[in-house]
Order: sequence, then structure tokens, then C-alpha cells
Amino acid sequence: MSQQTVLSANQGQPQGNRDGTITYWRRFLWHKPAVLSLILLVIFAAACTAAPLFEIWLGAEMEQVNLMARYAPPSPEHPLGTDELGRDTLIRLLYGGRISLAVGLLAALCSAVIGTCLGIVAGYFGGRFDAVLMRLTDTVIALPLLPLLIIMAAIDPTKLGVPQDVAESTLLSFYRIVALIALFGWTTVARLVRGATLSLKRREFIIAAEALGAGPWRVMLRHILPNVFSPIVVATTLSIGNIILLESALSFLGLGIQPPLPSWGNMLTGAQELIWEAPMLAIWPGLFIFLTVIAFNFLGDGLQDALDPRSSGFRR
Repeated sequence: MSQQTVLSANQGQPQGNRDGTITYWRRFLWHKPAVLSLILLVIFAAACTAAPLFEIWLGAEMEQVNLMARYAPPSPEHPLGTDELGRDTLIRLLYGGRISLAVGLLAALCSAVIGTCLGIVAGYFGGRFDAVLMRLTDTVIALPLLPLLIIMAAIDPTKLGVPQDVAESTLLSFYRIVALIALFGWTTVARLVRGATLSLKRREFIIAAEALGAGPWRVMLRHILPNVFSPIVVATTLSIGNIILLESALSFLGLGIQPPLPSWGNMLTGAQELIWEAPMLAIWPGLFIFLTVIAFNFLGDGLQDALDPRSSGFRR
């Protein structure tokens, strides 16, 4: 066994990858739609984070009702006008963006953690353990996701023993949506990580680590996990857009984020009966959802091209 192989095992990755970050970044910059999408997402995230500052700047609050200013057109006081209760549309969009983006990011992260754990364990140990976990994965994939989420989101928490005050909490709907999506959204990451683990565990630096006495969990955490990080990042990024769409669909049906907590989905719900009277109340949240989902998809494509130079989308 060569000294270079042993050194690679101790580092947890093959030699020659130390400067990979610079190479990945250069590849990413070649993908112009991904770069523009990243800029757009940063602007959205910064604007939503700064929503309290917009309240101070405009002199309005998210839930401030002014029936004398219903359906007001855009003005310096209300840049995007007001809704059916005279509330500032821009401020509600920013606060709604905080919820929608938080659901997408948190649910995607939880799904990635679950899928990564199951995928690495299944791929490394193999055998019957792998067969059981992959059949579980196939079963979850076969389930119709949106109808299943609708049914589970419609369950009354008090029927499950949740205290009444907790069940009526505005934040419960947020955490419930995140938990439901994470519970069924881990399958893609699990299959990608399993496939990568099956390939990696036969590599020399993994065999060297095992020969040096590293246990299974140390091998998985120290040597395999860093080398499967790329597909995890790509799959997680691509899933955020789909999760935002799911949250918007559930909120539009009245089963997602519950008022008075705003999200882009329940803002569409409130605007559906006003589509002819005030169409912009529906257009603005729909446009934000569209741009965010498209941006995350382009960002995922760019990361895939950057992290995998064999991808058909990469051009020198």
C-alpha cells in the first residue's frame, strides 16, 4: 500500500482536491443563468430579512388595517398598493417571503439530513439492511405526494392529543408543513447518496482507512460523507423550489401556513376572490413564487455543472 494512499485515507479524500473549490467556482461562473439566479435569490433573501426596516421606512405595519385605503394604487407610501383590508402589499409580500423561503430551506435541509443518513448507511453496510431501506424508499416514492400531504395537513392536531393552545398557535402550521415535507421528501437524496457510497467504499482510500483500523461510523463520517457532499448540495438546492411550490399549493388550499401568518401561498388564497377587482393582489405573490422557483432550479443546474464537469451543461 503506497504512502500516498495512506495519506489520502487519513485526510478523508483523494489527493489533488485541495484546490477544487477554486475550480468549482470558476465553472459555476460560466453558468450565467445560475449566477443571475444566485444574485436574485440574495436580493430576495436580503429584502425579506429587512422587512422590519421597510415597515419603519414606509411607516406601516404588516397587520395594520386601514379600511379607508382599501385597494389603493401604488404610491410612495405604498409602493405596491394595498389589499382588501388596506394593508401594505409590499410589506406583506416580504414577510410572506420570509415564511415561504424558510419553509423551503428548512424542509430541504431536514430532508437532506434524513436522506444522507439513510443513504450512507444503506450503501456502506449493504446486504439485507440495504434492501430493506431501499424498499422503504421505493414505497415512499410510489406514494402520491400532494394528495398525501393534503390528507395529513387536514388532520386536526387536537385529535392527536395536541393541547388546544398549541394547536391554535400560528407557528404550528409552519412546523407541521416542514415536518410533513421532510418526512416524505428525503428519497432523492437517499438514492443519490447510496449510489455514491457504493462506488466510494471500493476506492483505495476507503480500503486504506479500514486497514488502519477505522470503524464503520468513522469511515462514513470522515471519509465518505465529504466525498458525497456534491450530489447532496445539488439535490437539496433543486428540491427547494419544489418545496416552495408544495407549501404554496397547501396554503392556497387553506391547509398550509395559516393566517395571520402570511405566506405567498395564503396571499394567493386571499386574492382569488378579488382577481377581477384587484388582480395585482394575485399577480405579485404568484410572480414572486415563479421567480423564486425558477431561480432555485437554475442555481441547482449551475451547481450540478460546476461540481460535475461531465455534465452536458458545462462549457469551457
